[in-house]
Amino acid sequence: MILYEYPFNERIRTYLRLQQLFTRLGQLIARSDAVDHHFALTTLFEIMEVSARTELKSDVLKDLERQKQLYNGYRGNPAISEKALNTLIDQLDEHFAVINQLTGKIGQSLHDNDFLMALRSRAVIPGGTCEFDLPAYHAWQHHDATQRIADLNQWVAPYAPLVQSIQLLLQMLRESGTTQKVMATSGLLQQTLPQGRTFQLLRLKIDPALGITPEISCNRLLVVIRMMRQQADGRLQSCTDEVPFEMALCA
Repeated sequence: MILYEYPFNERIRTYLRLQQLFTRLGQLIARSDAVDHHFALTTLFEIMEVSARTELKSDVLKDLERQKQLYNGYRGNPAISEKALNTLIDQLDEHFAVINQLTGKIGQSLHDNDFLMALRSRAVIPGGTCEFDLPAYHAWQHHDATQRIADLNQWVAPYAPLVQSIQLLLQMLRESGTTQKVMATSGLLQQTLPQGRTFQLLRLKIDPALGITPEISCNRLLVVIRMMRQQADGRLQSCTDEVPFEMALCA
């Protein structure tokens, strides 16, 4: 099954982007080729760009506190393991304390690194990181892979508390949804959302054997999913078949 996730607001959109970038970054750093480490650095620059939102830190703190209050409400419920509940709340408290102690702009040390900033300014230019433009970077690419990996891990470290908190928040958000089997009639599903609930994430799973790509549009009142089929020339064309898939709305 292919999983598609669609955020209902800008905050969750930023969380998903950062999680995807950190997943890619971890895969690239673990490799040993210089070209993989080049793309690890360009991914790091993307992370710097996405995480530059001034409200990101406060958003994460608010979400951690909101989840703590939510789970504190389950205390005394005989259907809930008190031990598991305490472990989860302790995790939230730990992440909150670490994020709250961060001073200044997240990743500011990287902005003060002349080597990285010179590379960042040239990386946006096609072919701008050639050896005649950045001899220091060319030399770094010839360092032993172990040394390059150590450097990359050092540069990524300031973002670790942020990504760990975001991963926990997204995990809890995803687990809040209940998966249902639904059908797009004539390739279209429109669903009115219940009043009084604020959904933050839609998760959709579809069988790749169907050859279908969903186009998703959501707001606080309505979900619209249109099923598309890719043509030989790459264009997407509306599908008029009955298309089964799985969907979960996460609050």
